[in-house]
Amino acid sequence: MSPEEHFSNDGGTCEDESQEEAEVARPLVSETEGSNTEVSEPSVCAGLVDTGEPNTELGHSDRQTWSRQMDFIMSCVGFAVGLGNVWRFPYLCYKNGGGVFLIPYILMVFFGGIPVFFLEIALGQFMKQGGVATWNIAPLFKGLGLASMVIVFFCNTYYIMVLVWGLYFLAHSFTSPLPWATCGHEWNTVNCTTNFSRVCFNQSLSPSPLNVSSLNHSASCQEPTGLRSSVMEFWERKVLRLSGGLDEVGDISGYMVLCLLATWVIVYFCIWKGVKSAGKVVYFTALFPYLVLVVLFVHGVSLPGALNGIIYYLKPDWSKLSEAQVWIDAATQIFFSYAIGLGALTALGSYNRFNNNCYQDAFILALINSGTSFFAGFVVFSVLGFMAAEQGVDISNVAESGPGLAFIAYPKAVSLMPLSPLWAVLFFLMLLVLGLDSQFVGVEGFITGIMDMLPPKSFIGSLRREIVVAICCFTCFTIDLSMVTEGGMYVFQLFDYYSASGITLLWQAFWECVVVAWVYGADRFMDDVACMIGYRPLPYMKWCWSYVTPVVCMGVFFFHVVNYKRLVYNAVYVYPWWGEVLGWFLALSSMLCIPLTVLYKLLHCKGSLMERWQHLTTPIWGRHHLEFLPHENEARLLPKAEENKNTLLYESVI
Repeated sequence: MSPEEHFSNDGGTCEDESQEEAEVARPLVSETEGSNTEVSEPSVCAGLVDTGEPNTELGHSDRQTWSRQMDFIMSCVGFAVGLGNVWRFPYLCYKNGGGVFLIPYILMVFFGGIPVFFLEIALGQFMKQGGVATWNIAPLFKGLGLASMVIVFFCNTYYIMVLVWGLYFLAHSFTSPLPWATCGHEWNTVNCTTNFSRVCFNQSLSPSPLNVSSLNHSASCQEPTGLRSSVMEFWERKVLRLSGGLDEVGDISGYMVLCLLATWVIVYFCIWKGVKSAGKVVYFTALFPYLVLVVLFVHGVSLPGALNGIIYYLKPDWSKLSEAQVWIDAATQIFFSYAIGLGALTALGSYNRFNNNCYQDAFILALINSGTSFFAGFVVFSVLGFMAAEQGVDISNVAESGPGLAFIAYPKAVSLMPLSPLWAVLFFLMLLVLGLDSQFVGVEGFITGIMDMLPPKSFIGSLRREIVVAICCFTCFTIDLSMVTEGGMYVFQLFDYYSASGITLLWQAFWECVVVAWVYGADRFMDDVACMIGYRPLPYMKWCWSYVTPVVCMGVFFFHVVNYKRLVYNAVYVYPWWGEVLGWFLALSSMLCIPLTVLYKLLHCKGSLMERWQHLTTPIWGRHHLEFLPHENEARLLPKAEENKNTLLYESVI
């Protein structure tokens, strides 16, 4: 039967609909009832829910699943708990009123973070697909899947540079004294010094996940008589070999290329076999940073001045609650630290057993994520308190965020400690592992989306997974070569500021909530979740998807748009107009996927506008859904086993 014949009673057809999709669309409507589908169409799980057997094992399919459920938990912890928990949250907490900041933060966790976090995991688990194919739940909005894959591709490309820098610092941490603790090296200038106090002026954080723009804090630190810190010179003249601007590309650093290659090789072998291999690696990469954080905390609180740093971190300033920026920072931090909108959580959820309790998992992961951020503040500020006491300055003069903390402030603090090489090795090893699991889970999410889109009968679709992973890693490696040049930091900051900024992630999260709550139906999706876990989640989850979270997302989105500022590096270098255009191209390349895909699909369908809408918003179920449909529909729609036993549902996207 052709797609046109199958939907002959629908009045509208899509030219790009495939035969195989048509066989499994609209599974709950019998032939005698016609093909018209209303928004109030019952959940795909209606047949199961009515049976009163919520614990029935469901969803037997050919898709890989986690060997143990703890593999999934550790993978999510590894991905969502990243560098931002250590180097961004503590500074935000201190900057926005200390302990008072926890009030807007916790509220945003429950009304922004957890609802979207749970939605993405549950959606992946229910649809058993990653990336674009997940949005078969509302095919008109498959642009959401494309947008998430574009964002995660950009993140995979530039995020790894932080690991490259961490690996470079780690390789230089086995000497005593540490190379950035002294002057007299080939990269130092005559203005190098190791003993002076800086006067710094705090600036607002950039709305970006890595917040590399916080390096501007170091530039706003006035250094008396033109002297330059030995740490700053190691960072800018040895590691970055910083040029004068984006248009001054310069040479490629051979040492940095080796670090880049080594990092990508590690990522490749962590994920090349899929979740069966990646699920084992994450036990080390997720747990090791916690072990190091505990060791650093125990050591940090024993240092002189540490208590003052911790008090400074938590000191409440109730007047901050009335400032809009505090609430904006809390919301933005939640969407960054919970890795929302990147599609990787959906991919990880797609490997769960169909009846896994993803609702419970979402709250457990939220507790681990936010708890890690809070605990990391004690580790960071105990060391900053010691650093301030050693230099005889106020803690506010040494408190930094982002890479400014990781590659300037903390290395300086470590150089003042006894056994400094030991603490430097532990810190940069933790930094490397903490970012590494986020990196390879992000790449795994991208690969899952790619593999789910490839048509099985094509040449590309027949390639082994290992080859597809190698192609993706090599592509990212090639792009990364532009970031290990003398102008590489300017390229990196473009990616950081635009490609995965607060604007793009908030835009993505807003449409995810709108599509699930208002197009597919919030109550309908709650029924689907009940089908999987055996009970309906709290009603507050539905209210958040429908009202609260979209309002929060749009409010913060418009705040960032209205308060947009041109990209500046080191408070001195203003990016040229063509650099800013390139940055907006990176941002819009994901954001425009959603409206352009909607427009394309509507224009390529036949029938009235209402008929097109009904047709394109009707879910395309996977074959694992057909296993628990009512028997009268199941018998009609399931293909003959002897003819189609190896057939899988795929969507080709160009």
